Amino acid sequence: MNNNTKTTIDNPILVEKIQKKMHPYNTITDLSDFFKIMGDSTRLQLLMVLEHGELCVSDMAYLLNMSISAVSHQLKSLRNAKLVKVRRDGKNIYYSLDDEHINSILEVSLKHILEK
Repeated sequence: MNNNTKTTIDNPILVEKIQKKMHPYNTITDLSDFFKIMGDSTRLQLLMVLEHGELCVSDMAYLLNMSISAVSHQLKSLRNAKLVKVRRDGKNIYYSLDDEHINSILEVSLKHILEK
């Protein structure tokens, strides 16, 4: 419900159609948090490396010229946001993208940037 009673609606049919399709505010804040996590260049690099396959922390640290500690710290944020998942094989821990949606988001976003 709009609290601004002085607002004049120019296209009430379209406004009503959009209102029915609007997501709840909590969903919008969750999406905003998702983009905040994705918006960090280090975390984004990690996600883009994981597009190519499952890797352990030391492999990612080598590829990105980072310390293992720094990579682990960022992976924790990505794991908490459900952007990456973990698989344990004995003493080794491997990371991969959580699902195909993450890969799709990265591909579409990169394609958009490269078009400019």
